Amino acid sequence: MSDYLWILFVVLYIVLAPFIGGMIAGIDRKITARMQGRYGPPLLQPFYDVLKLMQKENIVVNKHQKLYVLCSLIFIIVAGAIFFAGGDLLLSIFALALASIFLVIAAYSTYSPYAYLGAERELIQIMAYEPMVILTIVGMYIATGSFSVTDIGAYEGLLVLKLPAMFVGFVYILTIKIRKSPFDISMSHHAHQEIVRGLTTEFSGKELAYIEISHWYENVMLLGLVYLFFASNPILAVLVLVATYFLEILIDNVNSRLKWQSVLFSTWLVAFVLGIANIAVLGFLKYFL
Repeated sequence: MSDYLWILFVVLYIVLAPFIGGMIAGIDRKITARMQGRYGPPLLQPFYDVLKLMQKENIVVNKHQKLYVLCSLIFIIVAGAIFFAGGDLLLSIFALALASIFLVIAAYSTYSPYAYLGAERELIQIMAYEPMVILTIVGMYIATGSFSVTDIGAYEGLLVLKLPAMFVGFVYILTIKIRKSPFDISMSHHAHQEIVRGLTTEFSGKELAYIEISHWYENVMLLGLVYLFFASNPILAVLVLVATYFLEILIDNVNSRLKWQSVLFSTWLVAFVLGIANIAVLGFLKYFL
């Protein structure tokens, strides 16, 4: 990829991702409402909410939490920029993980029992989904011979045909990453959480808006990862993206939240059964056939 082209993709991601992510959130709310027999809020309601948060008085427990939330947003943007610039996929995932850690530290810094509990559960979620994420990246490397997003995206043929179990496993842990039931154990967008708002209990105003915008950036990047499985056929890839996100909304509305033990056990089981099995098959086909 030429220097000017990757710069263009980075700029487009930084500028357009929050708008795309906000629209996805609005569609999400609308579909969820219809599934529950409600009319639902306007499609642009997520943007109204963020603008309202930006205008609220900024109340913080201590000065450090602002820095940690801002670092979380910055590293999510960096992770997405590396991804959409066609850079190293492994480096992008590490930057994304670092963003999650900064958010956990921000919650810990408030010394709130609810935020503390949410931070503990967020760490459990990270432990739950990271093995499957790493195995997915390793599987893509074995299948294509490169960690470069550009090379993976340029792979001839549908990558999902070589990584079918890996795709299923990634979609499974995607429920955690986009914060849907039954895996929304640390921070829920719904009112049924027994730990109030968990991770974000002590955040308000601009910090809460930054967290929401971070979530929009992250969702766009995660959908980009799903796209890589079908990159050789863009039309099919877009259809799969729509179907995948609709499936996540459906799962969110028909499942109650699990205990953290069930979240950890089920995701590790999926990672080790589907992820390792798919890598083993790839290795066999590569070295023995």
